[in-house]
Amino acid sequence: MKLIKVQRRTKQEKRFSEDMGMLNAKVTYIKKTFASVPYKTLHKYRETYYGKVKDCSDCVIDL
Repeated sequence: MKLIKVQRRTKQEKRFSEDMGMLNAKVTYIKKTFASVPYKTLHKYRETYYGKVKDCSDCVIDL
């Protein structure tokens, strides 16, 4: 049994970009887990409406 795993999880988030304004995007998180408890986010990215994959650092979350 492996104790350390890498898992992907996709969820809908509201994002704000200066170019496009407010948008709902599918954001995929790649997290490292220890005994199914997440402890580190390795990478997160989102898919645009046109099918391109972009890093989430160019958008900020609008709270």
